[in-house]
Amino acid sequence: MGTRLAIDGGTPVRATPLRGGFHGSAVIDEREVAAVTGVLAKKRLFRFLSSGTEESEAARIEAWYRQRLGREYALAVNGGTAALICALFGLDVGPGDEVIIPAHTFIATAAAVIAAGAVPVIAEIDASLNMDPVDLEKKITPYTKAIIPVHMRGVPARMDEIMAVADRHGISVCEDVAQSNGGTYRGRPLGSIGKVGCFSFQQYKIITSGEGGLVATDDQRVYDRARMQHDSAARFWEGEGTRRYDFVISGENYRLSELAAAVFCVQMDRLEPLISHFRRIKSQIMEGIEGIHGITPQDVPDPSGDCGITLTYFLPTADLAKQFARALAAENIGCGTIYDNTIPDRHIYANWPFMISGLAEERRAPWKSPFYKGNVKGYTRDQCPQSLDYLGRAVMMFIDQTYTLEDADLVAEGIRKVAAALL
Repeated sequence: MGTRLAIDGGTPVRATPLRGGFHGSAVIDEREVAAVTGVLAKKRLFRFLSSGTEESEAARIEAWYRQRLGREYALAVNGGTAALICALFGLDVGPGDEVIIPAHTFIATAAAVIAAGAVPVIAEIDASLNMDPVDLEKKITPYTKAIIPVHMRGVPARMDEIMAVADRHGISVCEDVAQSNGGTYRGRPLGSIGKVGCFSFQQYKIITSGEGGLVATDDQRVYDRARMQHDSAARFWEGEGTRRYDFVISGENYRLSELAAAVFCVQMDRLEPLISHFRRIKSQIMEGIEGIHGITPQDVPDPSGDCGITLTYFLPTADLAKQFARALAAENIGCGTIYDNTIPDRHIYANWPFMISGLAEERRAPWKSPFYKGNVKGYTRDQCPQSLDYLGRAVMMFIDQTYTLEDADLVAEGIRKVAAALL
């Protein structure tokens, strides 16, 4: 390999592009096909039939998560957004309440808060690219009902600090684990630390059913409220006289399809091998780029719990980050900055149109509700400058299950080559 950058006409580190793809859906084989046809053969397409409930594929998922997380209750739903909405209803979040979310998360986190009728309050992120516990505490008001830390791109949030803030103020924590299924924090599974944990099984996730999700908690009341919200007929399926409630929720339909659940049941066995591979690849890259002048690795609060699906580092300026990413991509190592559409920008608060652009109907904006007495009047693109600074200087690449240790060495070699030329 020459020292001349490929972007300037030199020979690239790799002869062909290295790019990440889907994880769970890319490994679908005859086992998923057999699982789906098995459901069809049984002709048991609906979970809540009067007989054979033990055969439910969705119930198998719930049992697996209860065991995996050490939780008392688990509820399978039809998406990660649905999981968040049901969890918020479970926590009795509604009109007049505020819910604190990070500036860096998928748009669905904010959408779920609005769907519950509450007001999203956006907290800054720190060098972990997850919620900044210091700014979190600054954003708490008398109207704060819940906090949603999001474990972004496989990296666990600072849960010790976040839980300490929540405990000081008596506020419930809802973990959004949509992008970090299988990760841990100080030995505890993500989704088992807050009062409730939410998961996504969408196409892009480590293991998938195409669409799907799950709510997990130890609180029976939270579970019952979430279950009512996920199914307007929830009280009907359980039968007469099985449980008495002092509340009722009309609910909607967020039930998980038995066909989708069957796909996920096969994928469950793939989770640990996939994460083990991601971690090995990431570890080798990190060793290869250690000590490079001008590059600051993302601050991972618990490296042993990192899912390993992304590799991120910071450059001194946003312009240099863009230049670095373009040069590295020319070396056939797929990567991007947060702002160049290589990494989808719908994970940045400034690009959530229903909150920023004014396109949303005012009568559907919870901060316009007569129940709301807080100070949020709207949102601006520049309201979280610390977050925009970190995101602007970040270069990120995805790690795929097809990557080899040789690929990892070439990634490190490419980063060192570009760094030597630009930094």
